[in-house]
Amino acid sequence: MNVYWAGRATLVRRNDHVPIYNVIFQQYFLDIHETAVDERKRTLRASSTAGATLEIPNTEQGLPGEISPDEVKLGYLASTSEVHRLKAFADCSEEEIRRVRKLISRFRVTPPQRRTHRSTRSKKAARLDLRRMVRETMRNLGEPRALAFKKRKLKLRPLVFILDVSGSMADYSRNLLQFAYCARRANAKVDVFCFGTRLTRITRSLDRRNADEAMRLAGEAVLDWDGGTRIGDSLRQFTRESRRSRLGRGAIVVICSDGLDRGEPAALSDSMESLSRIAHRVIWVNPHKGDAVDFVPSSIGMIVADPYIDEVHSGHNLASLERLADRLAKVG
Repeated sequence: MNVYWAGRATLVRRNDHVPIYNVIFQQYFLDIHETAVDERKRTLRASSTAGATLEIPNTEQGLPGEISPDEVKLGYLASTSEVHRLKAFADCSEEEIRRVRKLISRFRVTPPQRRTHRSTRSKKAARLDLRRMVRETMRNLGEPRALAFKKRKLKLRPLVFILDVSGSMADYSRNLLQFAYCARRANAKVDVFCFGTRLTRITRSLDRRNADEAMRLAGEAVLDWDGGTRIGDSLRQFTRESRRSRLGRGAIVVICSDGLDRGEPAALSDSMESLSRIAHRVIWVNPHKGDAVDFVPSSIGMIVADPYIDEVHSGHNLASLERLADRLAKVG
């Protein structure tokens, strides 16, 4: 067991790599081989979707347990919302997409925070504030009155969204952009970029109270929407801008892309390495991950970028965006 834990502590960088490590450890040290590894990988690569059905009890009028029309209607609405939460954006009809976007507009993305080196007073029992206690004691002629505590101040951590709006992301880019818009509305320290073959900053376009107007202005600003993809060149442009303006330094960088890249893999690798040094944490949102727990990247972009990614999320439906919002609030 010591060999297992030593290898896990030194070789595993993310929680989603633990199952992969377990399989390799069993094969190498315990001579346990799975018979359907290839089938397992193919299953994990497929984006799974979930559905929900509405069951209405079959009761006769006037009998105990009868359900009123209003109750049936409320149950239908609740079930419909659950279907929208679990259904992949790519499988939604136009009417369902409109409902999904209304639900996304209600998101409240809590800004991530970080602890600073400065301290402030605390009412809870935390660290003793000896300096304040000594001052209070001197004012009271050497008689201490009560214990004083302090805690580290909290400060908003910068959050950067870099969204792939190429043709391969057409089923997801608009909804992910609206998610970034909600984050921008909640936190002034949020910057949003879009890229296809080049990087475009759209932060100011999202500073509108009306979501539809913000989406329209963002679409007009991005000239290569639904075009090709050059992830490496776009990230290189971002890191160069970061060196000049300190943009993204110490930030949580969220890259939303399927990893289908037409550029050079070496350019993407160099850009991701530079980005990992600048950012506090790099989170990659890939809709093709779906609900798979042991996601195995298959696109060349994801394979090249994987060593520099701290976390991978899916973002393929409402439920996954809710989990992403919850994670962003805690990752600071």
